[in-house]
Amino acid sequence: MSNVVITGGSRGIGAEAVRQFAARGDRVWFLYEKEQEKAAAVAAQTGATPLCCDVADARAVSAAFQKIPDVDILICNAGIVHYGLLSSMEEAQWDRVFDVNVKGMYLCIQAAMPHFLRKQSGCILTVSSMWGQVGASCEAAYSATKGAVIALTKALAQELGPAGIRVNCVSPGVIRTDMCASVSQETMEALKEQTPVGRNGTPADVAKAMLYLADADFVTGQVLAVNGGFVI
Repeated sequence: MSNVVITGGSRGIGAEAVRQFAARGDRVWFLYEKEQEKAAAVAAQTGATPLCCDVADARAVSAAFQKIPDVDILICNAGIVHYGLLSSMEEAQWDRVFDVNVKGMYLCIQAAMPHFLRKQSGCILTVSSMWGQVGASCEAAYSATKGAVIALTKALAQELGPAGIRVNCVSPGVIRTDMCASVSQETMEALKEQTPVGRNGTPADVAKAMLYLADADFVTGQVLAVNGGFVI
């Protein structure tokens, strides 16, 4: 039984990760920012402990982790997206995407680090995107942050490996979550047709990859693509 902390755990991929790690008997805490009703529903379903926290806020992250007695596995899943041309993107919008997707990951890893270093063991899982690997038109900021996540994963795997801490990344493709709510059904169908396995992904597809990496003791510094072959 492990103590698992999952950011962005009230919906989508994060909520499914909460379900699957809790179902196998782990003690799970999950961070969420706004979706209080959804967080309460996930907590009631799984027995996991919800903690309201903006991962981009250093004080909020510190306060949240003070409520967690120990951390064995940290899953940095929280993320936001901005759709639109870079030329029309406001500086505040750019900053917010980076604050949540990159700074938030830094803050949570920093908060969990004392637990890992004390035990000389631990597992960090980051969540990137296939757009962090190849880039996406009209998602420049999101793509840039997800590329940064991959670089951070590889750097930390080398830095923390001698301390017994593994760091890996899951890189989802087109996954049917709330993040795709603004994408038309026509576009989603077109993306499905471009995917070799012939379907879009589900949160369960990504959570299963997380379970594998959490248990893969000789795997670190890797980017596990969960995209149905969309990007190879």
